[in-house]
Amino acid sequence: MELLCHQQRRATSVLWPEDIDRRLNILVRAAAAAGERTSRAELLAALVAAVEVEPEQVAALLRHYRRLPADTLSGDETRNDLPAVRSPGPRRVAST
Repeated sequence: MELLCHQQRRATSVLWPEDIDRRLNILVRAAAAAGERTSRAELLAALVAAVEVEPEQVAALLRHYRRLPADTLSGDETRNDLPAVRSPGPRRVAST
């Protein structure tokens, strides 16, 4: 049985508010705190897969998001209780 998470990949480009981007990083850190190794892409895929395809529920979700005050996620920046995670890819070598 092939798993959904192992299907062929497709790149996407997302433009969204900076606080949403920071929230995604916080969610990755929360997954790490629970013992999960993941990436931003895998977490986004899991969130998309979790939403039911019910038009009224999707519309309600959009309406809720569109009404959030700008400072809604401001508390995320102080989440020192979550572990830091290293972004994937090669590490930069410090020049001497």
